Amino acid sequence: MRKFFNLLSGMFIGALVGATLALLLAPESGENLRLQLCDRATRFRQDIADAAASRRAELEAQLEALRSPQK
Repeated sequence: MRKFFNLLSGMFIGALVGATLALLLAPESGENLRLQLCDRATRFRQDIADAAASRRAELEAQLEALRSPQK
């Protein structure tokens, strides 16, 4: 368990360092970069919400099928 935690910690720290370097070395200006990041984050959140709604509808349909009397 400790090895797994160490792996996750290393991955998180590596991702943080990588993201920081990417922001510092980006070819875009700060304002353009912030707008792009905001747009991507908004699209990502919407994609997650759409996927969750779709999965919820599937699960509700399956639950309704299980609850209906069998003939």
